[in-house]
Formats: sequence, structure tokens, C-alpha cells
Amino acid sequence: MTLLVVATSNPGKLKEMQAYLTDPDLPWELSLKPAELDVEETGTTFLENACLKASQVAKALGQWSIADDSGLSVDLLNGAPGIYSARYADTDAARIARLLGELENQPNRGAQFVCAIALARPDGSIALQTEGICAGEITDAPRGAGGFGYDPIFYVPEVGMTFAEMPPEVKHHISHRGKAFEALLPQLQKIRPD
Repeated sequence: MTLLVVATSNPGKLKEMQAYLTDPDLPWELSLKPAELDVEETGTTFLENACLKASQVAKALGQWSIADDSGLSVDLLNGAPGIYSARYADTDAARIARLLGELENQPNRGAQFVCAIALARPDGSIALQTEGICAGEITDAPRGAGGFGYDPIFYVPEVGMTFAEMPPEVKHHISHRGKAFEALLPQLQKIRPD
């Protein structure tokens, strides 16, 4: 087994990524990046930020690294909060309150969650990258107790639930992260790190 460092400090994101990467056919043993190793997200897109994080963590540790950058893009807000989703306010509750306030009385509530994933070799070069998108709508109020972040206000019409209302196996399959990993995993299985 080869060590694969997950370049995140977000426990919710780590838990979801672990669910995708625990396939017994994958030659990877997962490890969380050290808390003191912080990477500044200076990219202008989700994919640029994922590549930055994966590359810098890989180079710093001399290990394979995987990173994702994801967030919520709201149509009426010209894609905001976008790459600033985690920095839109200080807490999940405050981020949700701010977004709902900005959309108050607006009929157009279309949005999408985007997830970009990058895998970096120990030298920092990018071996794989992919992106997944889940289209939905922003609800008028939070619904459900599961998930994290904006999950309680992100409604997916095709299943009739918010991310926070979905059983984990449903979210695992249809979410932006699920779609990104669905594209990544077949490629990841072909890599034989030595």
C-alpha cells in the first residue's frame, strides 16, 4: 500500500472522501495532512485550487496527495459564493443565513455544487484531475440534519430532498463529490504508485 495524503482540514470533507477511497482494489493507504501544513488557495477556479493544494502538500511531504476544492455556485449571484464558499462567513449557520438573506424574495434559486479533485505525485506534478457538478436549488429555509456546510439549503429536485435530508448512500451517489469521484476512480485504479 502506498500512502495517499488527503489535503484537507475539513472533517466533513475528509469523511466523504474516505468513503470514496476505501475501495479494496485501490493501492492506497489514506492519511490526513498535518494540521500545520496550510496551503493558501490563490486559484481563480475550483480546479486551480485543488491542484494547488494537492501539489503543495505532495511536495512538502514527498508523498502522493489528493485534494478537492468545492463549493456552491448560485445563478442569481453570478456564481457566488463559488471558490469563497467556505469563507462566505465564519460558521456554517452564518454562511447559510447570509445566502438566504441575499436570495430573499427571489424566484430564481438555481444553483450548483461543484467539486474539483486533483491527484499529485510526490514531486508535486498533477497525475489526475476531474470535476463533478450537481445541479439544484436553494431552499427558503434549512431542511434536514445531515451533511455539513450548505447541505441543509441545497435541494436536488430529482430526488426531492436537500443534501442534509438524504441518506448518505444517496448523497454519495448523486453529489458533486460523488460525480467527481465517479470520473476519477477508474483512472485512479490504473495508477500503480511505486
